[in-house]
Amino acid sequence: MGSFKDQTVIVTGGNTGIGREICLQFATRKANVVINYLFEEELAIDLITHIENLGGKAIAVKGDVSILEEAKNIVDTAIKTFGKVDILVNNSGITRDNLMMRMSEDEFDSVINVNLKGTWNMCKSVTRHMLKNRTGKIVNIASVVGIMGNAGQANYVASKAGIIGLTKSLAKEFGSRSVTCNAVAPGFIETKMTEALSEDVRAQYLKQIPLNKFGTAEDVASAVLFLASKKAQYITGQVISVNGGMI
Repeated sequence: MGSFKDQTVIVTGGNTGIGREICLQFATRKANVVINYLFEEELAIDLITHIENLGGKAIAVKGDVSILEEAKNIVDTAIKTFGKVDILVNNSGITRDNLMMRMSEDEFDSVINVNLKGTWNMCKSVTRHMLKNRTGKIVNIASVVGIMGNAGQANYVASKAGIIGLTKSLAKEFGSRSVTCNAVAPGFIETKMTEALSEDVRAQYLKQIPLNKFGTAEDVASAVLFLASKKAQYITGQVISVNGGMI
């Protein structure tokens, strides 16, 4: 993917899981990293230390992406610190799984507000800056279930399917200013959540995956970095699935 030297990347939900790995991969390639977080501040601070030990530069910005003013503050802080924003990775996401008959309005609204509205808020906040500079790359983290659906996740699936639609629309809006917008749709990835699954449940999921293994955070990060790199200059409005052949 080459170097991202002198480029600034914002990663929402960047202090844990897939977001953390994305931050590290950008940092090792010399990018200035803006780590957005809402909870677990100590993990964000630890990540900054880790990045600085690698010789990189990073800051952490607390903010709830579901609130437009806080999303704007994340972008404004990045610009104030590093002078510009070249790459935005919308990684923040939550789940509130339940069957439709049992799902509360709050469970639906909270997931839509963070996952879909939060992505819109961040894109909205960085739009004027990127279009004015006539350069920029937006990578949104969707999900395999946003393509195929999943029982018990109507809220999460709707949010991720919405992100895919948003991605395609923004690609058409921003293309004339050389700003690209793509999505990465992970399948089952090794995280704390999947590690907690029983062996029987893991085996059931693995049957759906031709490669017969869960992906890693690094697999997802590699796709994100490719889409943010110069090698993907002519790619926009696309969804790259990282799912081991699941669909």
